[in-house]
Order: sequence, then structure tokens, then C-alpha cells
Amino acid sequence: MTVYVVQEPDPNKNILSASKYGDLKIILPARENMMFSPAPTVARLKNALKNFNDNDFLLLIGDPAAIGFAIHYALQANRQQVKLLKWDRREVMYYPVEVKA
Repeated sequence: MTVYVVQEPDPNKNILSASKYGDLKIILPARENMMFSPAPTVARLKNALKNFNDNDFLLLIGDPAAIGFAIHYALQANRQQVKLLKWDRREVMYYPVEVKA
């Protein structure tokens, strides 16, 4: 089980509680900017998510364009299904959300 973190969060954001759903794997560094070099960033996302499966989750943090590509490649890799982790501020915890395209 792996939690794919789209982009490394800023140092003030603690995402360790997401590790309850799997090992955290950060795909993009914090300062990655798709605006200046989209092709390498998209390739990195595609490669990182090529084995995404039913046991994995996406943690949607970072550049909105990168998040969109991450969802796209996760859906492609896993028969148009993806599980996300949704943060609930009131309960102060992540909830899994399953999406079938």
C-alpha cells in the first residue's frame, strides 16, 4: 500500500497521519513548477503512477495542474478507479474517497 503525495508539502503542513493508509511516496519536490517545464514534470508523474493499483491512494497536495495529471495517470493505471485521501478540518483526519470514472 502506497500513498502517492503529488507534491511535497510546505514544512508547516504535517501529512504523517496519511501514512495510516500506506507508505508515503512524494512524487514532485516542493518547488517543481509545471509552468516552466511541463514535459519533464508530466513524465515524472506518469512514471511514478504507472503501477498505481486498488491498494494505493493519492494525496492531492500541490500544483493544481500536477494534481490533474496525477489523477489522470492513476485512473489510466487502475482501470479507471482511484482512491483519494480527503482532509477533514473538523475531525482533523483523512478520509478515503473512491472514484470510478
